[in-house]
Amino acid sequence: MSNSNRQLWIVGAFALLVAGLVVTGWTVRDRFLPVEVGSPAPGFVAHDMEGRPVSLQELRGQVVLLNIWATWCAPCREEMPSLQRLHERLGARGLRVVAVSVDGASAVERAAGDPRKLVGDFAREMGLDFSLWLDSTGAIQGSYRTTGVPESFLIDREGTIVKKVLGAIEWDSEANVELIERLLKS
Repeated sequence: MSNSNRQLWIVGAFALLVAGLVVTGWTVRDRFLPVEVGSPAPGFVAHDMEGRPVSLQELRGQVVLLNIWATWCAPCREEMPSLQRLHERLGARGLRVVAVSVDGASAVERAAGDPRKLVGDFAREMGLDFSLWLDSTGAIQGSYRTTGVPESFLIDREGTIVKKVLGAIEWDSEANVELIERLLKS
């Protein structure tokens, strides 16, 4: 093989490699892009407090406030009363507040006790009566590409994320209530 043919072969192989990497990157990009406002809410399966499997798909057609949290998280504890007040104010009008606990996602947390008992005790202590789900695997954090807890996603009836919040906020503030009321009317 001549020197020029060898160079052409190397350039061609390099071009194929680069093209392959670009195609691969393009096909898996959704796994790495953040879940943002305007994107479809990723589906997931968790368990309710009785241990039955539940999924976001079951709530399609409803306005959902999805909160990802843990009992050990201080900002989550601060935020929970506002979620309860929001549920009391708008739950009867169709808002579904769903708080998915990721307690038990690590080996240290699993050693601390049964996540269902931890979440149940927490709910009784805080007086929570909205939907509490468990994802002890933490898979929801991967699906929603969270950076911590709490993180919340307001989802419209079509399954589109209309608001994303990193950290704790007062969910029953007038601005949030007005936004949710608009979604409930649509």
